[in-house]
Amino acid sequence: MLAALVPSSPTTAAQSTKALTAGPRTPRIGVLIFGTFEGRLDSLREGLRGLGYVEGRDFVLESREAEGRETRLASLARELVALEVDVLIGNSTPAIEALKNATSTIPIVMAPAGDALGSGLVTSLARPGGNVTGLSLALVEMAGKTMELLHTVVPQSKRLACLVHEKDPLHLPFLAEAEMAASRLGLAMRPAIIQAAAEVETAFGAMASQGVGAVLIQPILVLNPNDRSRLIALALRYRLPTASGLTSFVEAGGLLTYASEFKDTWRRAAVYVDKLLKGGRAGDLPVERPTTFTLIINLRTARALRLTVQSSVLARADRLIQ
Repeated sequence: MLAALVPSSPTTAAQSTKALTAGPRTPRIGVLIFGTFEGRLDSLREGLRGLGYVEGRDFVLESREAEGRETRLASLARELVALEVDVLIGNSTPAIEALKNATSTIPIVMAPAGDALGSGLVTSLARPGGNVTGLSLALVEMAGKTMELLHTVVPQSKRLACLVHEKDPLHLPFLAEAEMAASRLGLAMRPAIIQAAAEVETAFGAMASQGVGAVLIQPILVLNPNDRSRLIALALRYRLPTASGLTSFVEAGGLLTYASEFKDTWRRAAVYVDKLLKGGRAGDLPVERPTTFTLIINLRTARALRLTVQSSVLARADRLIQ
C-alpha cells in the first residue's frame, strides 16, 4: 500500500530551504582581555590576515575587556562560552583561569600567561594536556633577578618592598622569589599585598612611611593603562624607584624593567588559532616561551627621582629611555 502524501507545512518548507542554502558555519574566536585592548585585536587580525584569513568570511571576532577589574572576568568568560565560540584567547593568568573555569572543551590560547606551568594552567610545556596552550612568560622566576637589578640602581636602600595583587594566583610564588633575592642581598623585604587596584595609594603611603627605598611591582598590576599611570604617578609623588616585568611599564614612566616578552605576541597567538581551527588539539600543541631578556632603564624617570644610575648599570642596559 502506498503511503499517504502529506503536504509540507510552511514552517517545514522554510526549514528545508534554510538547510539547503546555509553554508558552513563561520568560526568564532572569543577574546578576553584583563586590561584594555591597546591594539591587541589589530595585531591578532593582522596575524590572521597573514595566514590567509578574511574577517567576516573565515572568522568572526567576539571580544571582551575587563579593564583591569578581576571581578568581571568570570562573567565575561561565561558570556564568550555562551556564544559557542570555536577558540578562546586570554591574556594574563586571571583571565585564562576564568576561561578555563568556564569551559573544559573549547580550546584556549594563552596570549600570554605569566607562568603557565607554575600556575597549573598546563601540566607540561611540551604536551600541555587539557584545553589550554599558547604563550607563557617567566614572570615569577624573573622576580628575583628584577629585585637584584633594582637594588643595583638604589644600592643605598636597605629595605625594599614587593607590591602584589592577592587575586592573582601567581602573587605568592612571585613574593617568594623576591624574598629569596632580598635575603641573598642581605636586605629587608616588605610584602605589600593588595586586593584591588584602588588600594595602591594607601599601599604607597604605607611603604614610604616604613622607610622603603624601592618597590618591585607584580606585572599584573600594570597591565591596565589607567592602573599603570596611577602607579607611576604615586611612585613619583613618594619618590620611590619602581621596577616591573613588562616593557609597557618602563615606557610609561616606570624606572626599570627586566622583561622576557614576545615580539608580536598576538600575531603568534594567531598561529595557534590557525592550528586549532584546522583541527589541532590544544593539549598536543607545545607552549612557547621567550628566549631573550631585556633590561630597560628610564633615565627621564631617574632624573625626576633625583637618582643617579651608576655607569656600570647603564652599561648593562639593553635600552635607555632618555
